[in-house]
Amino acid sequence: MSTTTMTRVTVRYFAAARAAAGTETEPLELAGDVTVDSVLAAVAERHGGELARVLERCSFLLDEVAVRDRSTPLHDKATLDVLPPFAGG
Repeated sequence: MSTTTMTRVTVRYFAAARAAAGTETEPLELAGDVTVDSVLAAVAERHGGELARVLERCSFLLDEVAVRDRSTPLHDKATLDVLPPFAGG
């Protein structure tokens, strides 16, 4: 009998990502090997096209550390920040 590992992740949205998701923070629970990309796919499916478009331009922090490789694995109770490009200098 096999058991599926569940990974709990908190996704925090900022600026345009927050507007597109309609929420500031969102808990997710995903089965199997969880990566940045699988979290992004789950939230894009949940919230629809506008968030999916915003995610294409975003950068991400995993537990407050910049992550560029979307195949990066997430551990249980990780926090993923979604940061759209910010205007200004």
